[in-house]
Amino acid sequence: MALSQQIAFIGGGAMAEALIRGLIRSGLCAPTQIAASDVAAARRDALSTLGIRAVAENRAAVEGADIVVIAVKPTIVPQALADLREGLEPRRLVLTIAGGVPTSDVEACLAPGVPVVRVMPNIAAQVCGGAAAIAGGVAAGPEHLALAEQLFSAVGRCVRVPEGMMDAVTGLSGSGPGYICLLIEGLADGGVKMGLPRDVALTLAAQTLLGAAQLVLESGEHPGVWKDRVATPGGTTIAGLAALEARGVRGALIEAVEAATRRSQEFSKK
Repeated sequence: MALSQQIAFIGGGAMAEALIRGLIRSGLCAPTQIAASDVAAARRDALSTLGIRAVAENRAAVEGADIVVIAVKPTIVPQALADLREGLEPRRLVLTIAGGVPTSDVEACLAPGVPVVRVMPNIAAQVCGGAAAIAGGVAAGPEHLALAEQLFSAVGRCVRVPEGMMDAVTGLSGSGPGYICLLIEGLADGGVKMGLPRDVALTLAAQTLLGAAQLVLESGEHPGVWKDRVATPGGTTIAGLAALEARGVRGALIEAVEAATRRSQEFSKK
């Protein structure tokens, strides 16, 4: 069901654009329901091609907005919120996708009672294949969480977590598209090494990861179940899996999530 609310994005960078594209593509929002602000004229021009209202001033973007998405860099959040404080009353919902910024910091910059929901989306929201987690602040009620969940479920899958888990979410799904693209590139390079044309290898690699993910999500079964079904005794898959284990791929992925989580925690402390 389409939303009736007006949405304003404060900041028009890559993540904001991905979400805007996803919301329009999903049919949840019409371009006329969305506004975005950005100081860079080039970004405003790019966003305008989507049919939304793109402006330079933050206050102009939130005029008439029911939902305000804070999508600026973490270091700019206090400045952006200070500019908007007088115009954000409790009837509006504030969503923050600024990595490492807790809801308490956002609430401290706003008038008392303004509901804040912290969200960690990822770039795949652009193609409605995103993974997002949400956590509510002090003034966020069930209705606010439900609205945030509806918004981000339209561009992928959305889960609710305690806010203390947000750094781990950042390390896993927030940064995850980067890890997965590296895996796709590596698989495609392997195909090329063994004689496949580059375009064929890339298509097969990307579709293979997409299909495997769909198997896990739609079946609800553990990925190890599907791995074992593919790995017949003495076959090709088990030979490949043995090579991956020998190279420590599983451990490397675990360490990647841990490193990204630690980095997010450092941002939170700052």
